[in-house]
Amino acid sequence: MTGPNGLGDLVRDPDETIRRMDDWAAGFAAKAQRYQAAQEQTERLRLTATSADGAVSVTVGADGTVTDLTFSNKVKSFPLEELSRQILTTMRRAQSGIADRVAGVMAEQLGDEDRETRSALLDNLRGRFPDPDEPDEQPPAPPEPVPPSPAGGAATPPAPGAPQPPRRPAPADDEDNNPW
Repeated sequence: MTGPNGLGDLVRDPDETIRRMDDWAAGFAAKAQRYQAAQEQTERLRLTATSADGAVSVTVGADGTVTDLTFSNKVKSFPLEELSRQILTTMRRAQSGIADRVAGVMAEQLGDEDRETRSALLDNLRGRFPDPDEPDEQPPAPPEPVPPSPAGGAATPPAPGAPQPPRRPAPADDEDNNPW
């Protein structure tokens, strides 16, 4: 390229080449600072949800981990199954807001920069933390009774062809639940 603003122009004017490289480096450093600020702000995010009856309150961080769990005195009369259900439902409600809050941070810190990266990140968060079903959801079916183990204490292997419980895939080593 030897036309206007092409490589030929840069070779003919080394000072212009240095200026452009300095501009590029400054732009890159500014972008890195914006991303660092977005990451720091995201790491400070906390989302809290409270059950409809106020018995359970769950706070999660931007990576979905529970950072606080509180109960009102109402839970003293709850059957354990109901308490478990309320904790999980409330946790999922808190987590469902993560993508929107991270989107807000990204818009504030990065503007319209890197739309493809932002879209991929937010799609990942929405997939990991979808909107929970509304309260009309049916309570989970009670678990199947577990047969007692034999007298020797060793577990009996399941019969061939018997349905196996679903296995959770092991997390990949490179995943650290960091939304960045």
